[in-house]
Amino acid sequence: MLQTAEVYDKANQQSDKPGRFEQLIETEWLLSNRRGSFCSGTAICCNTRRYHALLIGSPAPPAQRTVALSACLETAYTRNRSYNLSHFEFDPPASESAEPLPADFKKDAGVHFEYSTEIFNLTKSIYLLPEADIVAVCYDFKDVAEEFEFIVRPFAAMRDYHGLKRATDNSAAADKFYLEWSDEFLAVASSGCQERLFLSAEEMAFVEEQQWWYNFYYRQEKQRGYDYKEDLFSPGIFRRTVDGSIRIVLWAGFGPPVLSAKITGLDVDVIIDDLKLRQKQALSGLKGKDAIVTSLAASADEFIIDRQVDRVKTKSILAGFPWFMDWGRDAFVSLEGLLLCCGRYEDATDVLLNFAYHADEGMIPNCFGDYSSGAQFNSIDSSLWFIHAAFEYHKASGNIRIFSSRLMPIIRWIIDSYLKGTKFDIKADDDCLITGGSADTQLTWMDVKLGGTAVTPRFGRAVEVNALWYNAICNCAEFYGAKDVVTARQFGETAERIADSFRRCFWFEDGRYLYDCVTDNFKDTSIRPNQILAVSLPFSPLDARQQKAVVDCVEKELLTPYGLRTLSPTDGRYKGKYEGDIWQRDSAYHQGTVWPWLMGAFIEAYLKVNNYSKQSRKRCSILLEPLLNHFQNDGCIGSVNEVFDGDAPHKPRGAFAQAWSVAELLRAYLLIHS
Repeated sequence: MLQTAEVYDKANQQSDKPGRFEQLIETEWLLSNRRGSFCSGTAICCNTRRYHALLIGSPAPPAQRTVALSACLETAYTRNRSYNLSHFEFDPPASESAEPLPADFKKDAGVHFEYSTEIFNLTKSIYLLPEADIVAVCYDFKDVAEEFEFIVRPFAAMRDYHGLKRATDNSAAADKFYLEWSDEFLAVASSGCQERLFLSAEEMAFVEEQQWWYNFYYRQEKQRGYDYKEDLFSPGIFRRTVDGSIRIVLWAGFGPPVLSAKITGLDVDVIIDDLKLRQKQALSGLKGKDAIVTSLAASADEFIIDRQVDRVKTKSILAGFPWFMDWGRDAFVSLEGLLLCCGRYEDATDVLLNFAYHADEGMIPNCFGDYSSGAQFNSIDSSLWFIHAAFEYHKASGNIRIFSSRLMPIIRWIIDSYLKGTKFDIKADDDCLITGGSADTQLTWMDVKLGGTAVTPRFGRAVEVNALWYNAICNCAEFYGAKDVVTARQFGETAERIADSFRRCFWFEDGRYLYDCVTDNFKDTSIRPNQILAVSLPFSPLDARQQKAVVDCVEKELLTPYGLRTLSPTDGRYKGKYEGDIWQRDSAYHQGTVWPWLMGAFIEAYLKVNNYSKQSRKRCSILLEPLLNHFQNDGCIGSVNEVFDGDAPHKPRGAFAQAWSVAELLRAYLLIHS
């Protein structure tokens, strides 16, 4: 039952490819499905995070995500040598990993790893089913020059995706694993998990060899200050002799016993065709065939999930992978890029109505719990982003019926609630500006708390909140302009009051930029990116001179190749590296760290103050090149990270695939090239 990694580590030390190994192990990939389930890893197939796995399922989609199948040890044995096709790190880690390394890596409807040896060539492909927690790992052997034995040893975790598995052998509380098998599948059960892992490989024979493998080492977790070692259980091996070209498919599914019926008899070619068709359907609303837009739209689809609301299937947007659920603010910042720019108006309708259904006291949920704990409302701006997204939906889709009958009542409810007062002391003050929160709350998107203290306290009047508020009132005035003259005039007069108050409250004449946050006793002169929204949104409360000054300030102090810094480097509180343990990272999260989603607002504001001139479009196109290169070649291939370091070379950090990062990159690209 016991197994060490000594043999594997000796093979690790024989690699002759320094440099390339590090490049591949820093490159990540992601596949997701409509349930919020996913699989992810590195381009060398070496797990470096607790969130890397061949199958992470969702027993209560999209919540309660569970690491089912962590990895597989894949080995080819010839007469004279063995080929380790898997790559693991153990504690203590060896300097390099086993050869051969993948000669090529690419992603489309699946992910593909190319191996070339003197005995065979291999394409290893991974596909995740769109509607079920089932993954197919395909091994296509070609150019086989000599007979060999191919062995696959699966490793099961059966744990919460935020945790790690340890095999405390003599502990009464330790998880126990049980096996059940038939001619068609193997079932792995754990005392600590209600669901089962099903494994099947028609082309291979299963041999029971139960083992625990100890001290898998996850370098990314160590860098982030978390526990970084894990023990994994292996039920045995799948084996067969390979003497010519052949495709071998290992199927893995996670769920209740009834799933075993779904995993038998699956055809991988049918699955591939289905995935390609679904991807084609997701891209069918695109108006052009620009390769960059197509790639970004395909990435956008990875964040769109199904949710059940009163037993009716609807849509939502996951904020990011690997650890975020669906957040209201992120969903509505993202909705324009992920859905409207892609012509996916029905899905946009569902997302808007899904969040509207859960509204309470005139507030849209800030997020849904990771363990089905329901909607949470601790946000002052999510409801205003909802209004912005709803009006953009109205303009893009032209669906007057849905907007007027189902969305406009919610918008009016939000506005009335903000005027009269709602949760967290959110209300319109005497000057008609929105104020809310206290020193003990964190209601804006800069929401980190450490030891019960907000790192970036922004209670009172926050600049972007009031820019969104003004934009919402102006949108309403425009909407009622041709329908209800009296209501339109009322909204118009309110908008004028807000604009006048906004300029008097936020304009910092000496600095020629906007205060970030204002209370009765304090005006925050921190140079932060939130002010850019007062220019980029469709309706700005600023005059032309002020708009240009804000853009110039943000460009000078905050602009980087990958987005906007959250604080000027000239500020004594600035932190240029987002690294270290949770305390160090949270201290830097909004104190200088770069957020790529803000590039969309900057591009829009820059184009606006320069009248969308040919020269300004050219400049913005150049500004987007580093982010586009990152999307195509760096970090998680085909996605964009959550954050980057504030200091050069601006290393990608945080979640490796973030919805609003991708959304705003796509939207900005279309703004430039439309």
